[in-house]
Amino acid sequence: MNEEPLRILLFLLSRLERISADSSVAYRASGVRGSMLRVVEKLEAGRPVSSQDVKRLIKSGYELLVKAASEKIR
Repeated sequence: MNEEPLRILLFLLSRLERISADSSVAYRASGVRGSMLRVVEKLEAGRPVSSQDVKRLIKSGYELLVKAASEKIR
């Protein structure tokens, strides 16, 4: 796997960390962050990770950021 998914996961981790605890997506964001952290640890250690899992986490991360941003706009 190339470096791009790792870079995206690290970016999403930093952004998901900033979601307010008052947000309706905070609990789910916490769970997704935990999964991302485990995947990042595996990638950095050179252990295999399913590309489907990485894609799913990236998609979930972006969706959560969009939901959290739409709450801020209201």
